[in-house]
Amino acid sequence: MQRTIHTIDATGKVLGRLASQIAILLRGKHKPSFVPHKDDGDFVLVKNVDKVRISGKKLEKKKYFRHSGYLGGLKTTPLKKVFQEKPAEVLRKAVLGMLPKNRLRKEQIKRLKFN
Repeated sequence: MQRTIHTIDATGKVLGRLASQIAILLRGKHKPSFVPHKDDGDFVLVKNVDKVRISGKKLEKKKYFRHSGYLGGLKTTPLKKVFQEKPAEVLRKAVLGMLPKNRLRKEQIKRLKFN
């Protein structure tokens, strides 16, 4: 299995469309030898993540949720705050949501690198 490195410049690209392209490369769906149960994807290096475009009013309206496990432990973080602090984390979460929810997911997301 030969893994190649794909370098993507995120300048001016829309977040969701970029995330779907990255998810395809990480899964290996662009290869003729693709089978869903094997991890044959490539490495993806993304540059200029802070210059990615977020369409619509998502910066003001979208929120990320997490729960501590205790009663009343729901925490919300707005997209705007996360994007200012760690723009790579916003793209990583978008790609993570597009990968299959199985054992391959953890191995595939490890091949996503930021520069």
